[in-house]
Amino acid sequence: FNWLKAGKRLRNEKPDILVVRFWLPFMGPALGTIMRQVKKNKHTRIVCIADNIIPHEKRPGDKPFTRYFLKPCDAFITMSEKVMKDLRLFEKAKPALLVEHPLYDNFGPIISKKDARKHLGLAEHDRILLFFGFIRKYKGLDILLEAMHLLKQEAGSQSGDLKLLVAGEFYEDQKQYLDLIESRGIQDRVILRSEFIADSEVQYYFCAADVVVQPYRNATQSGVTPLAYHFEKPMIVTNVGGLPSLVPHEKAGLVTEPNPHDIADTIVQYFKFGEDYFVPHLQEAKKKFSWQNLTDAIFSMASIDR
Repeated sequence: FNWLKAGKRLRNEKPDILVVRFWLPFMGPALGTIMRQVKKNKHTRIVCIADNIIPHEKRPGDKPFTRYFLKPCDAFITMSEKVMKDLRLFEKAKPALLVEHPLYDNFGPIISKKDARKHLGLAEHDRILLFFGFIRKYKGLDILLEAMHLLKQEAGSQSGDLKLLVAGEFYEDQKQYLDLIESRGIQDRVILRSEFIADSEVQYYFCAADVVVQPYRNATQSGVTPLAYHFEKPMIVTNVGGLPSLVPHEKAGLVTEPNPHDIADTIVQYFKFGEDYFVPHLQEAKKKFSWQNLTDAIFSMASIDR
């Protein structure tokens, strides 16, 4: 009943443009019902910003819920080629634009690595890898933990200054990860901050790191990537989904395959390059990730003749 009430209110207000964000089929019935109510005013143009079309973790009802959502939309904006291709599996005719995810610029300025580490209680001279965000199966934290084990085995005590900082909430049973850390003997190499990271703390985690690692099994785009760009922090990403196009190899970071051996080798390679090698590329690339591009795209999609 609340969906109908919300839809009726929006219908009566007759906005010129309604922007709807879609990231999970579970939201399809609610948002799809609201949009159907709005469409009855025969005025409002509905533009969807799609983070995902096909979800990372499949559930019963995904396809019908997604179709139900997509039908009342007039136009679409995606933020990776992967999502655009997925969209065209469902909706072949309606207009759509690909716009790269704008940078998050609301988490504060870049601060010195020394100050960031002091705030977080981290050693000033360690080499720190950052895994940031919700911990879910598709993000591959277990693969990265296996890579840390390989690095410890191969380099022995010489790799003692290499630490993995995991910052984010577990969205599944954390026991499997804690057991993996213990069984691989890498308790001394992993720093777990597995709680909600407040907006005011985000800058400290990114600025404290030497590199951000995204060991994803699959991906469309990632909200972590624009954060890393904002803080001018190089990335190691896996060759899946839209990540390689967002992180050009040997420019904004390094691209590797989603397995422990390749990730471990790429981490070693990264420190041979050094952080300073990547920063000029990051600074130049930041210029194309503007909010103006996204707002221009919304107005462009909304003004297409009906």
